[in-house]
Amino acid sequence: MGNEAKTESKALQVPLEHARGAWQQLRQYASDVKIETKRVTWPGKQEIYGTTVMVVLTTFLFGIYFWVCDEVFQYTVVTRILRYFMHRG
Repeated sequence: MGNEAKTESKALQVPLEHARGAWQQLRQYASDVKIETKRVTWPGKQEIYGTTVMVVLTTFLFGIYFWVCDEVFQYTVVTRILRYFMHRG
């Protein structure tokens, strides 16, 4: 009977130790995140403005490029394919 009580208390200690280890790892992770956040170099107002302008301009340029490609394919490739099948039928 004495051995059963010891086995039971050991069985309860294992999840407790695991929970303590997980809690310790979580605290260490949070501490590491805090340290790394302090090391971050945040962009200034001028840098944010510059990158925003670049993103907007690039978006418009790609939009125009894809519009031109769409028009070219629509009037050349698609039109030729449709004409080919319409004249055969």
